[in-house]
Amino acid sequence: MGSEVIIVPIMFGVLFAIVYLYFSTRNKERLALIEKGADASIFVKGRRNGTAPFWKVLLLNLALLLIGIGIAIFFASILVYSFGVDDDVAYPGTIFLFSGIGLLSGFYMTKRLEKEE
Repeated sequence: MGSEVIIVPIMFGVLFAIVYLYFSTRNKERLALIEKGADASIFVKGRRNGTAPFWKVLLLNLALLLIGIGIAIFFASILVYSFGVDDDVAYPGTIFLFSGIGLLSGFYMTKRLEKEE
């Protein structure tokens, strides 16, 4: 019983340690570059030309993923009730198939979106 109580604080501790090390190391690297006289413009993330905004790409891929899952559930129910396919095979198989198709189409639509902008 004691091991379940200890696992959660350990997971939070590991997460905190990773975040702390990332930010403290980044800060030390930046201070070292500034001391050496490096240009401070390398710290500013500039937007590349011809790229779509992150929120558009995220919304597009999320929408296509959810559409793929919805179509998969509908298609799996057709397989189960019309063709007698087992539930344990039809639902996971079609959900993975159609969500993969949705994400793949999202990838190609994102490439086309970046060409337009």
